[in-house]
Amino acid sequence: MQTIDVIIVGGGMVGASLALALARSGMQTALVDQQTLQPGSFSPDDPWQPRVSALTEASVKLLDYLDAWEGIVNQRACPYTHMTVWDGEGTGEVEFDAKTLGYIVENEVIRSALLQQLARSTVRRFDQQTTLEYTLSGQGGEIVLKNGEVLCAPLLVAADGAESRLRQLSGIPANQKDYKHHALVTTVETELFHHHSARQVFLDSGPLAFLPLQSQGERHYCSIVWSLLPAEADRIDALSDDAFCQELERAFEHRAGNLLKVDKRFRYPLRQRHARQYHRQGVVLVGDAAHTIHPLAGQGVNLGFMDMAVLADELIKAAGRGDDYFAPHVLDRYQRRRIGHNALMMAAMTGFQNLFGANDPGIRWIRNTGLTLTNRLPFIKDMIVGQATGLSNDIPEFIQ
Repeated sequence: MQTIDVIIVGGGMVGASLALALARSGMQTALVDQQTLQPGSFSPDDPWQPRVSALTEASVKLLDYLDAWEGIVNQRACPYTHMTVWDGEGTGEVEFDAKTLGYIVENEVIRSALLQQLARSTVRRFDQQTTLEYTLSGQGGEIVLKNGEVLCAPLLVAADGAESRLRQLSGIPANQKDYKHHALVTTVETELFHHHSARQVFLDSGPLAFLPLQSQGERHYCSIVWSLLPAEADRIDALSDDAFCQELERAFEHRAGNLLKVDKRFRYPLRQRHARQYHRQGVVLVGDAAHTIHPLAGQGVNLGFMDMAVLADELIKAAGRGDDYFAPHVLDRYQRRRIGHNALMMAAMTGFQNLFGANDPGIRWIRNTGLTLTNRLPFIKDMIVGQATGLSNDIPEFIQ
């Protein structure tokens, strides 16, 4: 049996970044994942990965602190300096500009850069390992891996995704809501250059986002996230590539010009989940294990990164003052700092979805008037941009 300070189950972007942050503080950390934890690499000419994230400035600062940002930029990342949001069923439109609003990066590129740093760290990595058995003691517990190794720690971190097995075993309940939409995601080659602008149109069927990707010479690309009612998603997904591009051009009002090529399409149902508490029995939740959110604002991974940053902050401070970093009162502080912010963001996304999904003429007039008015008021736009960067949130000192 190996005794370790912290065991993190789940080696995605959030779990890998937490392992790095804790290891840098000197804590003995193990990272367990069913997939490989060996770093890959991506060149500008490689095929696009279907899932992307809109990283805020706060998330970029975190990745830079972990020495992963340079590796991301060296592979591929696209800054966006402009954002346009409009109502496809009306006339309301609002535009935002900043020196840098954020970066659109493929999830696998982010993870690859983090894994490169993990390979140079003291983190004990156990990859391609299914956890066969958990034993929770109320103060952490032990896990038995597929290879027969047994790991023990006073704190287990559930970073194992929306269907977190560790969350379920710890008895932490979660509220769930079906958004009754499915997301179609893919990459398209566009006739027109995106000018580093992230664009989103709200349709009666759901929001459609075109997110800018790094151009390859004179060839231009966008990642799309199209939220659709299930029946409409069935129809759209069944179209040939040519017919799909034509449907997408119409929905986007031809603002990207002709769509020259579409990659393989992926589809997944959209559900909101939020754990009622973030720790129990020596298990603490981060990222999708704690919450999932509608992708219309691209905030999912940013919320997860701030979870891990705040958790790392509390654990490192507790260890530094000689406190039991795994004690409930320490984990309570993490929960207080994150659960309210995450709940507020979820409520805002639900409000947006309901506002733009309503067909009532009165509500449609209100939302179009609101967009137009917002576009004319610089101080409101500045407040929204401040929120979009993530820097107005509770950011730990070590990444400021």
